[in-house]
Amino acid sequence: MPTKKYIIANWKMNLSLAQTISLAKEFKKEFAGFSRGEIAVCPSALFLTEAAAIFKGSAIKLGAQNASWENKGAYTGEISADMLSDVGCRYVILGHSERRKYLFENYEMIHKKVRAVLEIENLTPIVCIGESIEEKKSDRRDFVLVDQLQQALSGIDVFGEQEIIVAYEPIWAIGTGMAIEPAEAEYAHKIIKLALNDMFGMQVNNKNFRIIYGGSINAQNVKGFTNLENMDGLLVGGASLKAEEFYKIAQTITK
Repeated sequence: MPTKKYIIANWKMNLSLAQTISLAKEFKKEFAGFSRGEIAVCPSALFLTEAAAIFKGSAIKLGAQNASWENKGAYTGEISADMLSDVGCRYVILGHSERRKYLFENYEMIHKKVRAVLEIENLTPIVCIGESIEEKKSDRRDFVLVDQLQQALSGIDVFGEQEIIVAYEPIWAIGTGMAIEPAEAEYAHKIIKLALNDMFGMQVNNKNFRIIYGGSINAQNVKGFTNLENMDGLLVGGASLKAEEFYKIAQTITK
């Protein structure tokens, strides 16, 4: 079983160009020589080229926050997976809960985006799933997670070394400063693991899928998430806007 951890920074719609360049340089400095995990940063799409130039030659991989399900054509404002690959992206976040909430993105769209990303060599989708507070309180979390996985991934063939990262991000924990209890995260990741086994088989699941957690992780609470079963890393939002804190998170989770 792989032991490498994936620590993904999602800068969301924050930072000017100057701030992005400054923070990217701080990240490059902090992570010089870091080799214990896979570090990726997802800045604004407008600034991917500048970030790519800074991260070139470093251990930090470039990621995007979204992609179109179309490869080209009359789709004003969209950015294709092929374009993201052209500027050096290795990862792309798909179906983040904020897009599902504010932009009415649904899993039919997310499914098509996953397919489009998997067509591009060396581009890995980070597929987000997670329950709302209402679904949690009504004990529907397990059903919701399995249903979201099936809608996002059913019928998709995974070949060779292709990789899909599933990010479990309980909606009620996003941006609240209130991370889920580690034991709850471990349970949710077990449900996801079992569902992926049913959908793709254990061999493909173990080889091609990774499961990470996202939701109000910071340098203070990350210690509780180390060594959890079926957890391959973290998707970090607000805490990734500070290079030193993000580095502490990465250091802790990869010990």
